[in-house]
Amino acid sequence: MLRIMAALFLGCVLSVQASASEGEITDTAQTSSIGGRSYLGFGSTFVNDFLGDGYDRWRTGSYGTSRFWGYGWNGELPQSAGDLLELRVGGEILAPACLTTHVPLDRPWAGMLSAGLHTQFRRHATEFSMGGDILALGPQTGLNSLQKAIHNVIGIPGPTDEVLDHQIPNKWLVRFVGETGRTFDLGGQTSMRPFLETRLGDENLVRAGVDFTIGRFGRGELVSRDWVTGHRYRSGANQEKGVSFVVGADVAKVFSSVYLPEDRGYRLTNTRNRLRAGIHWQGKKHHLFYGLTYLSEEFDMQYEGQFVGAVRLDFRF
Repeated sequence: MLRIMAALFLGCVLSVQASASEGEITDTAQTSSIGGRSYLGFGSTFVNDFLGDGYDRWRTGSYGTSRFWGYGWNGELPQSAGDLLELRVGGEILAPACLTTHVPLDRPWAGMLSAGLHTQFRRHATEFSMGGDILALGPQTGLNSLQKAIHNVIGIPGPTDEVLDHQIPNKWLVRFVGETGRTFDLGGQTSMRPFLETRLGDENLVRAGVDFTIGRFGRGELVSRDWVTGHRYRSGANQEKGVSFVVGADVAKVFSSVYLPEDRGYRLTNTRNRLRAGIHWQGKKHHLFYGLTYLSEEFDMQYEGQFVGAVRLDFRF
C-alpha cells in the first residue's frame, strides 16, 4: 500500500499534467469503469510556500489529485451517495522554519501520504462530500529524501539529520472528511457558497467558511477542495471556458493534531484562519490556475502566519 501511495504521489508531482483530447476522453470513459461507472475526469492542485511568501517553512508543500467515476455527468451531483466515486491521492511536507538546526517548539518535520475514496451528492440544493483516507506518516513515506533531493538540485540546504531526528515518527492513520455547502446565485455571474467541514484523524477539527466566485468556475462542473489552502479545483467534466476570479475565507477550531503532538509541549492556537484569492483561466485545450492563501498561526510558538501559492497547469492534446 505504501509503495502504491508513494508512486502515485511522486508520479503526479514530478510530471507535467497532460490529458487527451475530448474525443479521446470519451473513448477512455467507455473503457475505464468501476461498477458500471464511467471515468469522468481528474483534477489536482500543487501548493508551495515558495510560490507565496518565498520562504520554505511550516505548510511548505503539498499535492492533491482526484479521479472521478460516475453514471454519466449532466452538470449536477447525483442524489444518491455512492453513485459518484472520487479517488483522492495526496501528500504533504510540513517543516520547521529552520531546516538546518533543531529549534525546540518550532513545529517538527513531518511527511504524509494519503489515499482514499470519497463520494459527492446533493439533497435538493445542498451539496455533500464525504469519505475516508488511509494516511502514512513519517520517514516510511520517503518524503524526507525527496525534499533533500529537490533542495540539492536547486542548491539550497535541505533538512539535516538533526532536524529529521525530531520528525513525526512512522504512523498509519484513518481520516474521515465531510463537507456540506450550498451555492447562491448573486447575479452577474457572481455566486456565494457557504460551507461546513469536519475532519477526523490526523487533525480533528470543525470549519466554517464561504467562497465567492465571479465567472463560470464551478457551474455544472465537478470540483474538489484542497485541504491546505481551501481552494476548490475543477476535475474535468463539463469545464466552462473563460476567466473566473475566486475569493474565500474560513475559520477552524482544531481540537488535536498529530503534527503538533501535545506530549511534546505544543499548544494549538484557539482558531485557525485562511484567506484566499485566485484566478482560473479555461481555454479550449488549456487550463491555468494560480491562487494565494494566507494561513494564520497554528501553534503558540509560530511567530507569524504564512502565504502559500497554489497552481495548476493543464494541456490537452
